[in-house]
Amino acid sequence: MQLKFTALLVAFVASFGATAVDGLNTTGPSMFSTASIASAMSLTAANHYGAPTAPWQPHAKPGWYLGSHSAPEGILCVLEGLFCELLELFTDCLQCPKSPPPKSVSGSGYTEVFCDLSCASQDDSYLTYGLVDTVEECECMCDSVSGCVFFNTYHDNNADGKGDSTELTCALFSKRLDESSAINCGDQPQANGGVDCITDSAGYSKN
Repeated sequence: MQLKFTALLVAFVASFGATAVDGLNTTGPSMFSTASIASAMSLTAANHYGAPTAPWQPHAKPGWYLGSHSAPEGILCVLEGLFCELLELFTDCLQCPKSPPPKSVSGSGYTEVFCDLSCASQDDSYLTYGLVDTVEECECMCDSVSGCVFFNTYHDNNADGKGDSTELTCALFSKRLDESSAINCGDQPQANGGVDCITDSAGYSKN
């Protein structure tokens, strides 16, 4: 039923362009374009929620952005406002956090298992990754993704898909990892001819 509805919605919008979809919420109609629907539909578990290439692999690009600043150029899936309403139509896709970020990760259901490393976690339990402004926002994303029990935040300097932004990389995993998983030390080739460099890597495990 979900797939049939999705196909009909995409076909309708493709025919008529940006279209008002009534009844999504109590605030009134919302405008969704064909591009927005395509972006929403890419955020599935099978596609690692828009980030099919893991961050330790060459030319990886983040799948989404959650924060209060402007998203880096090239990231189409910005988890805010109307786009979050659109995602609610597709229950198998990534969902925006339902609650605001906690004031601190400490005492919020996660335990810091490592910090201040120059290498990031690398593991087959990889779920997805995106960009956030704060560690607390990454925690919210872990709570929003089914099966997530561990998240790793770090600065992936000079990485593709980040431009010159200062956002944190937020990588989510389905296994509780520890410092021994931090074997991604950067040095992957980037589109600008340089390599990336990882700093301030910290890992948090769900209690």
